[in-house]
Amino acid sequence: MNEAGGTRAPDEGLVVDPSDPATMRSARSFGAAASVYHQARPGYPVSAIAWLVGDAVRVLDLGAGTGKLTEALVALDRDVIAVDPVEEMLEELEVAVPGVPRILGTAEDIPIEDDSVDAVVAGQAWHWFQPDRAVPEIARVLKPGGVLGLVWNSRDTGVGWLREAGEIMHERHDASATFEGYVKIGPPFGEIEEHTVEWSERMSRERFLDLVRSRSHFITASASERASTIASLETLLRTHPDVAGAEELAVPYVTRCFRSRLA
Repeated sequence: MNEAGGTRAPDEGLVVDPSDPATMRSARSFGAAASVYHQARPGYPVSAIAWLVGDAVRVLDLGAGTGKLTEALVALDRDVIAVDPVEEMLEELEVAVPGVPRILGTAEDIPIEDDSVDAVVAGQAWHWFQPDRAVPEIARVLKPGGVLGLVWNSRDTGVGWLREAGEIMHERHDASATFEGYVKIGPPFGEIEEHTVEWSERMSRERFLDLVRSRSHFITASASERASTIASLETLLRTHPDVAGAEELAVPYVTRCFRSRLA
């Protein structure tokens, strides 16, 4: 669903309580910036998603948002169903990936039949789920031996200018953190496997700022806070020696993949 946001998101730490009303409002705030979200957010390396789903054919993209992960699944010629609780996000997904079935729903109440998919995947979304309710629901819709795959794109804040940008955006995420800090699944799923892909996305300065504008922390901030954040970032991009004068920014990413099979 997202690269950042919520009471605590993966680039700010995991959400403490996904059922908290403030967190739920943050999770649904993306509808207000659905178009910016899709245009600014990076996709996923196809090689990473191929590892995530293995030989699964029918895949449920849970918390699909505007379809960034859906696009990678379609590129792999998988039969995809997209589920998200925000209608505006699914409208963007329809434009980006026409023909993919779109269903309004949540991880805690998945509106599809039992034993109906080979894999359930969640991109930038697991931290929004209530695991005590979501895990049984995911297990219900998966076929025996099915895969649960979780994936996050994280900007590599080991790069100096990105680390400073993260401080301006109030990020606390460490892309080198181990998966135990991200993922807790538990029964009826088995051991968690991990796979990491490092890559880089080239983008204009304005797209980088739109990336910031698509974060729930930014969307839900006051007008003065948003203006201050953008002004500080513009100053950083204009003055930092690593990016000053550059027509394009090379933004390094780490894609963290985790998968577990239904026992």
